[in-house]
Amino acid sequence: MTTVGSRTSDHEIDPIFLERWSPRAFTGEAMPLPVLMQILEAARWAPSAYNSQPWRFVYALRDSPSWANLLSLFVDGNRVWCQHAGALIVIASDSMMLPPGKDTKVPSHSHSFDTGSAFASLALQATKLGWHAHGMIGFDRERAFAELGFKEGYRVEAAVALGKMGNKEALPPALLARETPNSRKPLAETAFEGKFGG
Repeated sequence: MTTVGSRTSDHEIDPIFLERWSPRAFTGEAMPLPVLMQILEAARWAPSAYNSQPWRFVYALRDSPSWANLLSLFVDGNRVWCQHAGALIVIASDSMMLPPGKDTKVPSHSHSFDTGSAFASLALQATKLGWHAHGMIGFDRERAFAELGFKEGYRVEAAVALGKMGNKEALPPALLARETPNSRKPLAETAFEGKFGG
């Protein structure tokens, strides 16, 4: 078992997996571009089917010309705290891929799965650097697709707020109650030998 704060794993793992969580209270500190590039570089090295690398990231740094537009995509309940992030990202995936030895793209069964791997790498790298990544689906995906220049065949997957952890007391009461690292179901409820048991 590994313990970090209020979290304890069923089996021993690297503490980074317990240190990573998704806070909403951010300081409002701007994220330097080199730090964001370091985080996105980690995502770039995620595994994917046939090394197709379907993930695409559209980002805005705090106080940059594109910040207001990305922030406006978030639903009100998320915008209230995302406005204090240091960077925002919208993640999409390419639903088509070019397998090795082929000259025509085919549908990718795993584009969303692969892009989720890239997000996990991004979130862990952010944690390693002293920042936090909060992924979410509470934003206008149709507007994001239209306004951010994604092409046919791409699927808008999620949005991410990146920031330095701030004072949770600044959050609205409904969010304050949720501002703590949560636990996970026991591994016995999600992993089965030989046959699905859920």
